[in-house]
Amino acid sequence: MEIPPKSPDGSEKSPQSKELITSNTGSTLCMSSRSESVWTSASRSKWDIYRKPVIVVSVGAVIFVFGVIITSLPCFLTEYKAVYKMCGPAFLSLGLMLLVCGLVWIPIIRKKQKQRQKSQFLQSLKSFFFNR
Repeated sequence: MEIPPKSPDGSEKSPQSKELITSNTGSTLCMSSRSESVWTSASRSKWDIYRKPVIVVSVGAVIFVFGVIITSLPCFLTEYKAVYKMCGPAFLSLGLMLLVCGLVWIPIIRKKQKQRQKSQFLQSLKSFFFNR
C-alpha cells in the first residue's frame, strides 16, 4: 500500500479532499431527506399530515378494546382462565401505549406546523426586505 507524499506547506490536496469539494452533497441531502416537506413549499392536506398518528391511535384503541375483552373473559369462561389472565393485561398495556403515543404525537405535529408557518413567514419577510 503506497501512501502519496504530503507537501510540507499543505498546498497540495489529496484526491479524497478534491472529491469532497466537487460532490453535490447539498442536493443529495435534500433528495434523501426523510421529511421532504421541509425542503419543498408545497402544502399538504390534513390527512397527509395526521395520517400516521391517526393510524397509531386507531390501532391502539382496537388493541386496547381487545385487551379489555380478553381480560373480562375469565369472568364468563372457566376453561382457559390462566391464558386469559396472562394475555389480557399484555394487550391492555400494548393498546394503551399505542393510544397514548398517538395522542401525544398529534399536538407535537400541530406545534411543528405552527413553527413552520412562522419560519416561512419570517423568511418571506427577510427576502422581501433584503432582495430589493
